[in-house]
Amino acid sequence: MKIISLLRIAFKALQRNKSRTFLTMLGIIIGVAAVIAMVAIGEGSKQSIQDRLSSMGSNMITIRPNPRIAAGARLDATNARTLKIEDVNALQRQAQYINGVSPVVSSRGQVIHSALNWATSIQGVASEYMEIRKWELKSGIVFTEEDVNSAAKVCLLGQTVVKNIFDNGEDPVGQIVRFKNIPLLVIGVLAQKGENAFGQDQDDIIITPYTTVQQRITSTIHFQQIYASALNENVTEAAKAEIAMVMRESHRIKSEDQDDFVVETQAELISTFSATSQLLTVLLTAIAGISLVIGGIGIMNIMYVSVTERTREIGLRMAIGAVDGDILMQFLIEAILISITGGLIGVGLGIGSAKLVTIFLAWPTLVSQSSIVLSFLICAITGVFFGYYPAQKASRLDPIEALRYE
Repeated sequence: MKIISLLRIAFKALQRNKSRTFLTMLGIIIGVAAVIAMVAIGEGSKQSIQDRLSSMGSNMITIRPNPRIAAGARLDATNARTLKIEDVNALQRQAQYINGVSPVVSSRGQVIHSALNWATSIQGVASEYMEIRKWELKSGIVFTEEDVNSAAKVCLLGQTVVKNIFDNGEDPVGQIVRFKNIPLLVIGVLAQKGENAFGQDQDDIIITPYTTVQQRITSTIHFQQIYASALNENVTEAAKAEIAMVMRESHRIKSEDQDDFVVETQAELISTFSATSQLLTVLLTAIAGISLVIGGIGIMNIMYVSVTERTREIGLRMAIGAVDGDILMQFLIEAILISITGGLIGVGLGIGSAKLVTIFLAWPTLVSQSSIVLSFLICAITGVFFGYYPAQKASRLDPIEALRYE
């Protein structure tokens, strides 16, 4: 029997029981929609994390203090003071795979302008910091190396700070703000960056020369972090190894001793967050995939019922010349049609659900072609796997017994 004839027979058989066919499809529809929506949410989350980390500078390398174990106890990270200006100078002189180094020292407090004030953080950095972080200015200029050397009382303001201490339309550039009673001249306004991967507002910040923060605000010679920028992404790992070597030499660390610093690249952060996001995506997809299994069991159940109801029809077809393979293909095609049609509806519903999540919940989503192709493949496999046994049962019926069936 030709495949076209089998398709026509299967289609008519499904049309005779529209409600039952749709209810059978429902498990597949929900399963496919759930899988696509969950994968879209997971992929969107992973892409969002990668974009946010990349916005901090794709070649950026971070050096942080590593609390060392003393008297059997690990010191708190805030008390670890291992990074100094000598480290910055050593990196600038010896490291060949980096093109920028900036120490970071920060503090929190109230910034005041006129009658308005705002609790924020101030970050002291070097002039190379803006290039390392790939941070643009909305207006004004960046402070110079001369400003750093003289501990000039100048600053750059983030967008969040500007919104909270300046009236609408007022130009901050050229204005004086006070941070812990230290007057600072605003020479520039930072372009908006938004939240980072940790959910922190990157625009809620004041940037000023690190010497200004050290000498006028914190009275310290240590740094919380040092940022460096690799020449390009291809030499990031080489730059990391080189930085570690220079830092060990600068700190006079013996070969058998533990480092008192930690060197991290953006690629490592992206990999860590992506792995976590991928694990959650797989978990959510596996849970959603249970619906596909339930839908497949529903198809098997209905096909068994259909075989029982149509036993006389099967016997009649065999009596007029239909062979076992024809009967097997007839019922198998019915199962596959149910599965594929449910899959098509599920794909549309899944894509729509992902878009609604983005619109109403503001969650990033990314519908990938691979998830759609995978869903169709699973639907076809589900139809074949769960439809085969009922179809096989139908093909093995004894024609005489089938014609006698009441």
